[in-house]
Amino acid sequence: MARTLIAGGTVVSATGAAPMDVLVDGETVAALHVPGGADDVAVDRRVDAAGKYVVPGGVDVHTHMEMPFGGTQSADTFETGTRAAAWGGTTTVVDFVVQRAGEVVQNQLAAWHAKAAGRCAVDYGFHMILGDVTPEALKAMDALVRDEGVTSFKLFTAYPGVFYSDDGQILRAMQTARASGATIMMHAENGIAIDVLAAQAVERGETDPVQHGLTRPPVLEGEATHRVIALAEVAQDVPLYIVHLSASQALEQVARARAAGRNVFAETCPQYLYLTLEDQLGAPDFEGAKWVASPPLRSKHEHHGRDLWTGLRTNDLSVVSTDHCPFCLKDQKELGRSDFRAIPNGMATVEHRMDLLHEGVVRGELSLERWVETCSTTPARMFGMYPKKGVIAPGSDADVVVYDPAGGGVISAQTHHMALDHSSWEGFRVTGGVDTVLSRGEVVISGGQYLGRAGHGQFVPRGLSSYLR
Repeated sequence: MARTLIAGGTVVSATGAAPMDVLVDGETVAALHVPGGADDVAVDRRVDAAGKYVVPGGVDVHTHMEMPFGGTQSADTFETGTRAAAWGGTTTVVDFVVQRAGEVVQNQLAAWHAKAAGRCAVDYGFHMILGDVTPEALKAMDALVRDEGVTSFKLFTAYPGVFYSDDGQILRAMQTARASGATIMMHAENGIAIDVLAAQAVERGETDPVQHGLTRPPVLEGEATHRVIALAEVAQDVPLYIVHLSASQALEQVARARAAGRNVFAETCPQYLYLTLEDQLGAPDFEGAKWVASPPLRSKHEHHGRDLWTGLRTNDLSVVSTDHCPFCLKDQKELGRSDFRAIPNGMATVEHRMDLLHEGVVRGELSLERWVETCSTTPARMFGMYPKKGVIAPGSDADVVVYDPAGGGVISAQTHHMALDHSSWEGFRVTGGVDTVLSRGEVVISGGQYLGRAGHGQFVPRGLSSYLR
C-alpha cells in the first residue's frame, strides 16, 4: 500500500488549527506529526501543502443523483455527480433511496445499490425516503438499521399525492425509529396549504417561476417544523433532523426545541445563505426556473439569510448540505414553462459547497473551525460515519483536502463538472479553492486534473448518530 506525506500545511479540525504534517498509509491516516517530524519516513508520494489548509474531506449528507421527479430524473448520474463532488473537495455523499406508494423498501434499496455500485468516484451512503408508510415499511425500517447500514429515514409534510405523509404516518415512523435508534429526517413545509395557494395562483394566470416561491410562504415552513417537532416529542424525543431549512420561522422552532434540550437538529444549504427570491427566482423570461427548489429561495427584504448565518454560529443549524438535485433548463425545467408547478425542483451545488462556505469564513460569518465542523465533522457524526469520516486522525479514512486560501475564481457552467446546462452560481466569485483531494488515500484531484475513477467510491454502511444530546 502506498504511503503519502502531506507536508507543510495547517491542519484544521472542528476544534482548532495547527501546523502539522499528515502521514497516510494506504487508505487510512497513520499519524500526525509536528512539521518535519516525518521527514525520515519512507514515502511513495509527497504533497506540498505549504501555505494551505489541510482539512477532512467534505461530507455532503443530502444529494439526489439519478432521482426520478415529475416524469424526468436529476441530470447527474452517480458517476458524474460524485466526480463533481471530488472536484469540490467532497469525499463522501449520502444520497436518498426513493420508496413511493406500492413499492417495497428493500427492493428500492437494491435498485439504488445497482445504480451506484461501480460508478462512484468517492464514497457514498444511503438514506431511505419513505413515501408509503405501511406496516411492511415500518418493519423494513428495523431491517435496514440492523442489516443494511441505513440508519436514517426521510418523510415529507409536502408533495401531497407523491411523498406526503399525514401526522399519523409520521408518528408511527418516528416511534419505530425511536425503538431502533434511527434518525428521522423531515422535509417540513405544509404541502396541503401550498397546493391550495399554487392552484389559486394558476387560476389567476400567474404561472411564472417566481410564483413557486410566493406560494410557499415561510410561515408554512415554520408551521410544519413546529408540528414535526411536536410529533417527535410524542415519540419520546426521537432524533429529528430538519432538512434544507430556509426560513427564520422554522429556525425559531428548532432553536426553541434545542434550548429545551431536545434531540432536534437542522441543516441549511448554500443557496439559502446567498441567493434570493427577487434576484434569482424572480429573474425574467423564465430564467428563474433555474432556481426552483423546495423550500424556495427567500426574500431579500426579510432577514432569513442573516438569521441562517447566525444559526450556523450558534449551532442551531448544525450542518450545511446541498440538496444537490440538478435539472437542465432545456427539456427539464422547461416542462413547467406554462405552469410553475411542473418545473422539476432542484439546484446543483455539490461541486461548490466547500468553496461557498469557505467564502463565509472570508466574509467573517464563520471561523475556519466552524467551516470544517459544519461541512465535514458534524455531518459524519450526525449520520453514523465518525471517526471513519469527518476528521483527520490516526485510523480514520484518508479523506483529505489540501485547500488553497489564495485560490478561487468565478463559478460558471463553462468550467463546472456537473451534468448541467447552466449554473445555479453563475458569476459568483469565491476566494479559496481545492488544490489536492485524497479519497481513502488515493489522489483523485491534483493540479487542476481529475485523477480518480468510477468505482473507486465504496458504499459506507452507517451506524447510529453519535451527535445526540
